[in-house]
Amino acid sequence: MNYNLKIGMNYTSEMTVEEKDTAAAFGSGNIFVFSTPMLIALMENAALNAIDAFLPEGYQTVGIHLDVRHLAATPMGMKVKAIAELIEMNDKKLKFKVTAFDEKEKIGDGFHSRYIIESESFMKMTEEKSKI
Repeated sequence: MNYNLKIGMNYTSEMTVEEKDTAAAFGSGNIFVFSTPMLIALMENAALNAIDAFLPEGYQTVGIHLDVRHLAATPMGMKVKAIAELIEMNDKKLKFKVTAFDEKEKIGDGFHSRYIIESESFMKMTEEKSKI
């Protein structure tokens, strides 16, 4: 199937760090700086938005792998952005280079893989798990 995707597709997701986004709020640390879980979520969001709008109706992607470094702390109130670029396609498996910055420096980088799924059959299969 042709998924209308091309190497180099990219997207930038941006946000301002609030208290709810901190390590202290997530329980992933005890300080009020941008948390690693939120860094990962921002990177995943950028990858999702880079390609999902180009997929045929009824298809979307799910995250399947992350290899990310969190390089620097970001205080509350500072803007952060994550950039995802599609660098590999292997049938339904997609690999993205992800990079994140705050207003001063690079704060994270790595790779993120997503898999193309047909939404309805994926949800049917997932709902079957609850019937065990």
